[in-house]
Amino acid sequence: MHLAYPAVLSALLFCTGLYGVLARRNAILVLMSVELMLNAVNLNLVAFDVWLSRTARDTLHSGQALTLFTIAIAAAEIGIGLAIVLAVYRGRGTSDIDKLRDTAEGPAPDGSHGDDTEQAPVTGDEKAEATA
Repeated sequence: MHLAYPAVLSALLFCTGLYGVLARRNAILVLMSVELMLNAVNLNLVAFDVWLSRTARDTLHSGQALTLFTIAIAAAEIGIGLAIVLAVYRGRGTSDIDKLRDTAEGPAPDGSHGDDTEQAPVTGDEKAEATA
């Protein structure tokens, strides 16, 4: 089998995953698109490992070993990612990324504007001028 077939399939999978990450608004679909991109990389690693093992006599199959590490990292990533998405959904009631992005940098709970500058206390004269 030629190397071009898995390389083209991997490129198509990666582009589909990239489109999903950039265009989707649901956090779970974004995580699925990231997994699709990781699987495209795994396909490339295995295809190039098989292609290079044909030319060399002593091979270590490092591409396949790296693919196993990538699969383990992807499993951990999806577990942690789903836990975060579920926690955000329980707290906010939505998993829409645009709505979560709008509420990410709201005002501080104490009513301040979030800056660390000290403000001088307002005296009675200043309050009277402000209301007048």
